[in-house]
Amino acid sequence: MEQKVVIVTGASRGIGREIASLLAKEGNRVIANYNQSFEAACQLKNELEEMGTQIDIFKCDVSKREEVCKMVDFAMSQYGRIDVLVNNAGVDNEKMFLDITDDDWNYIMQNNLYSAFCTTQEVIKYMLKQKSGCIINISSIYGTAGGSCDVHYSASKAGINGLTKALAKEFGLSNIRINAIAPGAILTDMTANVTEEDWEEVKKEIPLAKIGMPKDIAKCVKWLVEDDYTTGQIIEINGGWNM
Repeated sequence: MEQKVVIVTGASRGIGREIASLLAKEGNRVIANYNQSFEAACQLKNELEEMGTQIDIFKCDVSKREEVCKMVDFAMSQYGRIDVLVNNAGVDNEKMFLDITDDDWNYIMQNNLYSAFCTTQEVIKYMLKQKSGCIINISSIYGTAGGSCDVHYSASKAGINGLTKALAKEFGLSNIRINAIAPGAILTDMTANVTEEDWEEVKKEIPLAKIGMPKDIAKCVKWLVEDDYTTGQIIEINGGWNM
């Protein structure tokens, strides 16, 4: 694969970490964004460097535009271009609908939807100058199916899906491809509180009868980076759940 300059947000743990690691191992210049997980980001960098693979780590709260601008400026100053943006950063806060406060709603929307809007807006201006680019948004099965006790999270991911499709239509003629991946049940830090009993119940609803791993999402990201004729798609990686 041709070497590309890649920004992966929320890359210190879980799905983001796997994406950043795989793309770096493929020879790309990856900027792995983190916010609070400095030690995890350093661990990722050290592990890859021990294997002879380079990666940059960059602290940035992607819910704040001024910090996003600093990260984008870093990428441009270091490499002169940005070829790929993976909007992976996100948070969850499960609550019954009637218990969701305005602060809860705003927190989820700011970190899940606004962050993707803001980071894309700052990156895509450079992709327009290059007349090429690839943006991959990490959505969720809840963005299409909805999740009980997760209304605000589901709404934010549905927003990601709408953002993806609208951007794909607007920037297709500029040779910028925008897609989303909607993971199903994936073993990550975000699902660490799910009990083994609950996982067994979930497996009963999945045709492949197994829970996914971050590498399953990373492999799809790698394919979208290499592809040149897919845009505007919400790709569900979920073992057949929600067919």
